[in-house]
Amino acid sequence: MKLNVLSLVAVLALSIVLTARADVTVTVDPAGPWQGFMNVFETPAHGGGFVFGSPWGTADLTASFSGSVLTLGPNSINDPNPFWYTPAGGPGATGNKTMDASMYIEDSGPLVGQKVTFTGNVLSNTFINPYTSVAFIKDFAPDFSSSISTTIPLSPGVFSITLQTIPAAGRHVQYGFETIGPDVWSTDRDPVGGVQVTAVPEPASLALFGMGILAAGFVACRRQRKCRG
Repeated sequence: MKLNVLSLVAVLALSIVLTARADVTVTVDPAGPWQGFMNVFETPAHGGGFVFGSPWGTADLTASFSGSVLTLGPNSINDPNPFWYTPAGGPGATGNKTMDASMYIEDSGPLVGQKVTFTGNVLSNTFINPYTSVAFIKDFAPDFSSSISTTIPLSPGVFSITLQTIPAAGRHVQYGFETIGPDVWSTDRDPVGGVQVTAVPEPASLALFGMGILAAGFVACRRQRKCRG
């Protein structure tokens, strides 16, 4: 038994819509509840050991939106103490700590147990060595004692990463960006570079596309005045 044109179009459209509903896709939304966290380490020259970690404002990371574009920059500590800079803070000083800055959205409900895809469009990445910046999805245990994760370097162009999160109560799913490198005095930031990233169309557009195909099938069928079975 042959499927007629309308049936084939309907199957295709339904497949697209169901696929969009089966997974959860998130992107770079400037209106989202973004949070910041900073982990501070000694520089490799001083052993690279962990010093401390604490929540930070996203602007202090430094990370900020201008319209729909997110800019991720090297971290600047406005403190001349030798703890942060060698020999002390000021123009031309050398960063004395490695700053691991995470800007992210955390969800402990709808994303738990889902196949989560995080996507965005990297407009530029001008960071110099040793600075790195990646997109990530992380799935933490309720007490944050363990996690699973996936990451991708922020190279210019569209990125997309996917993680099947664990279906267990109390877990925390985070997605966002992690930028690592030495702190740099504010007047010396430009030569270090940075990243600019924005959103890509959300998967809801795929469902609309599928419905468009379905409508086109109806039109084609009407024009032919027959759909063979």
